[in-house]
Amino acid sequence: MREINLNSIPVLVTGAAGFIGSNLVARLLRDLEGANIVGIDNLNDYYSPSLKSYRLKILDEEARRSSSSWRFILGNIADKSFIDELFSDYSFAVVVNLAAQAGVRYGMENPYAYVESNLVGFVNILEACRHSYDGGKKGVEHLVYASSSSVYGGSKKIPFSVGDPVDEPVSLYAATKKSNELLAHSYAKLYDIPTTGLRFFTVYGPAGRPDMLYYSAAEKFARGETVKLFNYGNCRRDFTYVDDVVEGIVRVMRSSPSRRRGDDGLPIAPAALYNIGGGRPENLLEFMTVLQEELVDAGVLPADYDFNARRELVPMQPGDVVETYADSSPLERDFGFVPQTTIREGLRQFARWFKEYRAEGESTKEE
Repeated sequence: MREINLNSIPVLVTGAAGFIGSNLVARLLRDLEGANIVGIDNLNDYYSPSLKSYRLKILDEEARRSSSSWRFILGNIADKSFIDELFSDYSFAVVVNLAAQAGVRYGMENPYAYVESNLVGFVNILEACRHSYDGGKKGVEHLVYASSSSVYGGSKKIPFSVGDPVDEPVSLYAATKKSNELLAHSYAKLYDIPTTGLRFFTVYGPAGRPDMLYYSAAEKFARGETVKLFNYGNCRRDFTYVDDVVEGIVRVMRSSPSRRRGDDGLPIAPAALYNIGGGRPENLLEFMTVLQEELVDAGVLPADYDFNARRELVPMQPGDVVETYADSSPLERDFGFVPQTTIREGLRQFARWFKEYRAEGESTKEE
């Protein structure tokens, strides 16, 4: 691997107003010195843009305390001219592509959203990285991109390892993420672009995505509504707290796959893949019990809240999987890190944030 000093270099984070993207930018603003951090996002309405604006406001506050510069630019990675101009203006050294159409079930409603962002948009990023070397320029030193645990589909081999076959996706989202890995590898081979893909496992935490189960369940619990638990609550998920994911991303950003030549004189693809997951699958019913307890402790729910009366056990749904379980040993081997945050700790942080955010929303309505 080749070490990269992230200080005093131009860094691009796509999907910067998203859950993981905004947390990554905040961390970079706290840690780096003299870096030029640019974030882009199209602020689409897949979920409430107000939450994305909330995250951007936090980033502006972080930037005022940082020695690094921060600029947010509204734009879509599927717009090739926009991406080309952006790369020309900033000559990025490190690119972290987190922009994507997320969600498993939404793919059955709006497949073209996945094609536009996850395929067309990603190729635009790859092409911009490729042409960043034009004219003998140093170009992009490392492209880090988001993949997903969804690529493992219904694999029965537990835990999931990056070397496992992932040729039978059970959702369009998973298919596009596997395609990202294949595209990145081909560009790494053809154009000697150092790339690292990260398969995230069910990321959760404060200011997360409202379509994720833990967040939508908290909303429904707070309104006294019923929460559906698929596969009769017998799913197991390898939940990963967002700070652990960001720690993994930052460590990966600092070390790119080495460029080497084969016996034929052509590049050996400088491409790598890692899981980022806690390695501790949680039963969905137990996870929901902890969530309820932490919402009670935070004052969101009354002490006598009856969770059993607010759950509905229903069959499995298309595109979902029974269990996810990460083998993160390669991440530990190469970067000395595996996620450490327990479900109890992570959900406690979420519950406290959730109470404050809802209170803030209520006070805004009153005004």
